[in-house]
Amino acid sequence: MPRKKLTLHKLHEPDRKYGHVLLGRFINKIMLNGKKTVAERVVYDALQEAAKKVGKDPVEIFEVAIRNISPSVQLKSRRMGGSNMQIPTEVSNERKVAIAFQWIVAVTRKRKGKPMAEKLAQEFIDAYNHTGEAVRKKEDTHRMAEANQAFAHFARF
Repeated sequence: MPRKKLTLHKLHEPDRKYGHVLLGRFINKIMLNGKKTVAERVVYDALQEAAKKVGKDPVEIFEVAIRNISPSVQLKSRRMGGSNMQIPTEVSNERKVAIAFQWIVAVTRKRKGKPMAEKLAQEFIDAYNHTGEAVRKKEDTHRMAEANQAFAHFARF
């Protein structure tokens, strides 16, 4: 029995405009140097632009894009017998969303030449349509997990 008290998970704040909890978490992920209003403006502008191009609700575009990017497995490195093995493990729902956020932010920041809101809008549209760099990252991860399926029985240790 642990002597420490159980810690309660922090409840995340919803965003100001749509009241959506996942969107609030994503804004926090986009934020740099504590400038939340700048991050909010970037995300809201990106969602408005994506909604204008796709013709759907901005929150629906966001949810579908994140769902299309979220991986169902991840690879964990494990040293066994002098070599590193990539062991596929299942991912919890919270972790799926966190990985999707990391990938979409990294891919968006890697794009060059346009303002952040335009790059993010394009990445949302690409993810909504099952294309784009973040979706490719998910497919690569699933492909690697499939290739290393033989090591899956090591996952419980």
